[in-house]
Amino acid sequence: MKITIIGAGNMARGIATRALAGGHTITVTTKDPGKAVRLVDELRGRATGEGRMAAADASAVDTADIVVLAVPFDAAKQLASAYGDRLSDKVVIDISNPVDASLDALVVTPGTSAAEGIAEAAGPDVRVVKAFNTTFATTLIAGEVNGTPLDVFIAGDDEAARKQVADLVTSGGLNPVDVGALRHARQLEGFQLLHMALQIREAGHGWASSIKIVAP
Repeated sequence: MKITIIGAGNMARGIATRALAGGHTITVTTKDPGKAVRLVDELRGRATGEGRMAAADASAVDTADIVVLAVPFDAAKQLASAYGDRLSDKVVIDISNPVDASLDALVVTPGTSAAEGIAEAAGPDVRVVKAFNTTFATTLIAGEVNGTPLDVFIAGDDEAARKQVADLVTSGGLNPVDVGALRHARQLEGFQLLHMALQIREAGHGWASSIKIVAP
């Protein structure tokens, strides 16, 4: 698949690492072109899969199969609105967690989610999928915690889009967990708020833990 990642921060690095391992073609674009180039050069130097990677301008969204909004919620919502029809029929992954600075509360209205807000901003023809919001950047780079592959929870109203994201997840050595409709992003964002808060407590997990479903 052709994956365009908007953003060049830690989560962009983690997702790009998994996508490279899965053999995909990744393009990184960001408002600071130098950051995109530096990230691409870094990951090219230690890529182990058959994937390819490049930096490009915003036109990279036009040829993408999947667009990853690897930016905070407010920026993701603005981008979804700004790109508009250019995202039509594409799969757009929202990874954001709409939390306050103290990691004490969500900043979206109760009964909704960041993903639903982004979907509204993008328009009805854009297939928004919530994914990767429950995984931390460092664990994505490793792909596992203590030898256990990460679970990546996936929510979206389009079943084919969820399947496409699940294929991306699986190809990178991770375990997809399809939770159904986009409204379930509310629960994903809620339990990630708790997961994030646990990192900063005394004897916390240091941003190195993962949420895992264990079943027989």
